[in-house]
Amino acid sequence: MAYDITLIGNYTKDTIVTPDETKHVDGGGFNYGAHAAIALGAKTAAITRLKNNDQHVVDKLVSIGVDVFPTYTDNSTHMKLIYPSDNFDDRSLIMPKSAGSFTSEQFMNINSTVFLINASVRDEFKLATLYDLKKKGSLIGVDLQGFIRTRNTNNVLINSEWEEKKEVLSLTHYLKADGVEAKFLTGESDLVSAAKILKSYGPKEVIITHKDGVLVYAKNQIFVEPFKLNKIIGRSGRGDTCGASYVYMRRNLGPGDSTKWAAAATSLKMEQDNPLTRSKQEIESRFNDYK
Repeated sequence: MAYDITLIGNYTKDTIVTPDETKHVDGGGFNYGAHAAIALGAKTAAITRLKNNDQHVVDKLVSIGVDVFPTYTDNSTHMKLIYPSDNFDDRSLIMPKSAGSFTSEQFMNINSTVFLINASVRDEFKLATLYDLKKKGSLIGVDLQGFIRTRNTNNVLINSEWEEKKEVLSLTHYLKADGVEAKFLTGESDLVSAAKILKSYGPKEVIITHKDGVLVYAKNQIFVEPFKLNKIIGRSGRGDTCGASYVYMRRNLGPGDSTKWAAAATSLKMEQDNPLTRSKQEIESRFNDYK
């Protein structure tokens, strides 16, 4: 079976804490990304690891048309996301349980134009496994968080020095980061400067999300679009939705229009807690606001 886009990442049982409430949602970058891709019309696959009593996540993705290839593990990943203020780029993450690392066997029989790696923490997707994925000849997208994040002794996720940066990014076509991660790796708070430094490490195109919108650096040009939404309800999954939307639309469109589609889809996602559930017609209607 051949796919337009295949998302790879552990399912996460998310507890989201804001000043107003505490809520429990089905998370995982692969989950948010697969919903966005299928909504835009992509032939979509998802490769994940989770405990079998979280089968409902697989069933939900299958019900919307995603082909899911799960590996059942002793634990699903558990994540607590704490947002202390209205600045949704300011957050703390605690991960007491992990579903473990991916293996090459999990994608060996799957063909896809793009594989998008949505790991939550370093070592979920090891360098040797990435080399095996590269041998398939597909374009590879990488979410920076899954390679710079580590767990400290209290299970708090922290950004850490990344010795394998050049090796990983030399294999990467699409690099997705948020503004905080980009600043950590480059030392630059200016997003344009950060994007250019990130691209110098090897990826062909760089996608950076931040609280106000998305910036893309592709074909030696900068493309910037704001998020257009009524109210932020669901911050988690912002970058996952944006990255998957951009990568899929980029197959047939230039980076400028792909950025607009990604901003539109992500705006709609942030108006709800759960992964994007809008139709392509609704996304296109929001996209038309960017013309």
